[in-house]
Amino acid sequence: MLRNYIKVAMRNLQRHKGFSFINIFGLAIGMACSILILLWVRDELSYDRFHTNADHTYRIIASLPEFDLHAAISSAPIAQAVRTQIPGVKNAVRLRGFNKGLFQVGDRMFEEEGLLFADSTFFDVFSFPLVAGNPKTALRNPDGIVITESAARKYFGDEPALGQTIVKNHKEDLVVTGVVADAPGNSHIRFDFVQPMTNRARTDRDLKENVWDNFNFATYLLLDESVDTSPEGLKRMGDQIQAIYKENEPVLKVAFALQPLKDAYLHSSYLMADQFARGNVQYVYILTIIAVIILAVACINFMNLATARSARRAKEVGLRKVAGAVRSQIIRQFLAESAVVALLALLLAIVLVVVALPPFNALTEKSLKFDFTDGKMLTWLLIITAATGLVSGSYPALFLSGFLPSKVLKGNLRAGAAGSTFRNTLVVVQFAISIILLVGTGVVYNQLQFIQERNLGFDKENLVYAPMNGDLWSKYRTLRNELERNPFTSRFTIVSDLPTNLVNGTVNAEWERKSPDTQPLFTSLAVDENFADVFGVSIVEGRWFSKDFTADSANFIVNESTLKIMGMDAETAVGQPLMFQDVKGKIIGVVKDFNFQPLQQPIGPLVMGMNRWGGTVVVRTQPGQTDASIDALGDIWEELNPAYPFSYDFVDQSLASLYRAEQRLGTLFNVFSGLAILISCLGLYGLSAFLAERRTKEIGLRKALGASVPSVVYLLSRSFTKPVFIAMVVACPLAWYSMNRWLAGFAYHVQVDWTVFIFAFLVALIIAWVTVSVETFKAARINPAESLRNE
Repeated sequence: MLRNYIKVAMRNLQRHKGFSFINIFGLAIGMACSILILLWVRDELSYDRFHTNADHTYRIIASLPEFDLHAAISSAPIAQAVRTQIPGVKNAVRLRGFNKGLFQVGDRMFEEEGLLFADSTFFDVFSFPLVAGNPKTALRNPDGIVITESAARKYFGDEPALGQTIVKNHKEDLVVTGVVADAPGNSHIRFDFVQPMTNRARTDRDLKENVWDNFNFATYLLLDESVDTSPEGLKRMGDQIQAIYKENEPVLKVAFALQPLKDAYLHSSYLMADQFARGNVQYVYILTIIAVIILAVACINFMNLATARSARRAKEVGLRKVAGAVRSQIIRQFLAESAVVALLALLLAIVLVVVALPPFNALTEKSLKFDFTDGKMLTWLLIITAATGLVSGSYPALFLSGFLPSKVLKGNLRAGAAGSTFRNTLVVVQFAISIILLVGTGVVYNQLQFIQERNLGFDKENLVYAPMNGDLWSKYRTLRNELERNPFTSRFTIVSDLPTNLVNGTVNAEWERKSPDTQPLFTSLAVDENFADVFGVSIVEGRWFSKDFTADSANFIVNESTLKIMGMDAETAVGQPLMFQDVKGKIIGVVKDFNFQPLQQPIGPLVMGMNRWGGTVVVRTQPGQTDASIDALGDIWEELNPAYPFSYDFVDQSLASLYRAEQRLGTLFNVFSGLAILISCLGLYGLSAFLAERRTKEIGLRKALGASVPSVVYLLSRSFTKPVFIAMVVACPLAWYSMNRWLAGFAYHVQVDWTVFIFAFLVALIIAWVTVSVETFKAARINPAESLRNE
């Protein structure tokens, strides 16, 4: 029986090649898009699950409840205190990321950024396998270093790396004590080199003195399997950590929580500070919905064309029933046909995925693979295919199997009329989906433009920066003199950090009339006397730092948000005493608020002090002289710091990199929206072709009576205009709600403007008219003598 079903299905596909192509190609595009998105979603959801102890590993989240601020960092002594004082904590490890180093082997030097400091328990907590060395002892030698396999090949080629020496920053001779497999792409902790935390303890005050009030380390805990890890159990452990902290630091009002390792990547967008990679679970939801939508649009095409062509197969159904077929057999026949179409579409979809995967990987910055031997992937493909065949074939099967032989064999069935209401509903759904996607594309584009064009409160253009490294720290004054002397670098400033994504902060601040119950977090930035001029920030009240005032080394400049916290206005704030990070001084100026963090976060309080030690050199270049300024900077580096390579970048590009995830989302939105609309157009084209074919004689009669080609085209096209209007009414509230939810993730964003809806409506309407007009124009040009020949 099944063989017969398949044979009949193949005959029908061959008999109606045009409609078969539209169905198969449309479903294939929908499936291919869904498979690509499935690969991406599966990769996002797989982060950190490869660790053997993933289910029992948690990281400490510190919070300031008063201001709803959260960060995945903690102070140096917490790890050991928690490990020894809280039952059920099997192990703990501290990590410190964001490290750079100049590594040298022989006469070859490499400037590396993937340097991680970790406790010796690193390999006990995490499953990063060593291919050489002992994981128990690899991080116990302060002068040791663990490198990845890729780094080993880069530095030593085919020679064994274990025991080799790497010179760091021309000062430290480090012995390779282990070679670790490269961190998987789905690890939120990424590194190329791991140094023992005991090495950093030689120079880091936080580690040497066990400082409790500085939060600079990511702390991970490995819990015993017997520990209650329900939300209530984790809260109790967070309270225990808080109690330990309060015993050692009674002043700071810090709360603690535990975050599962499996949530560290996708569920950390709320954190103001995180040393490692993170994604956004909202984008997983968005793309999953888009995948379902695209597949639904393809299925709607199939259902539309099947019901529209019902009259063509009515007599076939009638004859089958007269021959003794029951309704269930006919339903199985049509479901078998849709299954054959779905299987053929799957084969084509696999080809499309293989072709599209390299550019898709480039777009998403991933290394996704389509593995034909992956049992889970094959299972998902079969589920998608079965669901597609069932969904797209179910209604046509039920609809066609319901025809009565007594009517259809007498020709009493009006062609296509029985399913017109359902068909029109599906057309409305398709257009509604298209309009929602178009609105989403428009809003994402507008927000990205807003990010690029928003006045951040400083001038980001024509700013080149170079991080100070090596011997420049000890030549700070000489460096300033050289920069001032060269006309291409004379407009410069030296800052502790770029004011694009500041994370350094403190609650260590005291001022007059401060409430004892408040403990705000102030972001800190060390600047020099040139900062305001180079970055173009506006001074609201008071003055900027000056060489003429030696006392400025202990004075401060604050932003407007700081005054709101302190309960002051700009006029009265200037001259007020302020003790900040144990330095006593006074406020000498107030600057207008500017964005020093990504736009997802509101502008917070910022306190700036005088920079006397270094950090990053930022030079404002003249238009057309950027290359000359870079060359001049390079010459100064070569003269003062010949042992270290010169590297530079641009402030505007650094800002753009903060929104890479949003830019990827915008591009993916554009691509998948375009494909969804293409699928809709294919179905609309097929539907209009069939309806035009069905009305051939009517068209011939109208033309014989004097109707013009444009009037006939209008007659056939107007039936598709009403669904667009209805779809607009349906789509508007859904699109408005969805995009406002997305925009809520930004502290500063555009409004969902009505022009976006008008744009989406007009685009959908024009696409509908153009798609339908292609086939109706062909039908309208047929000679009436040919169309009426059989009458």
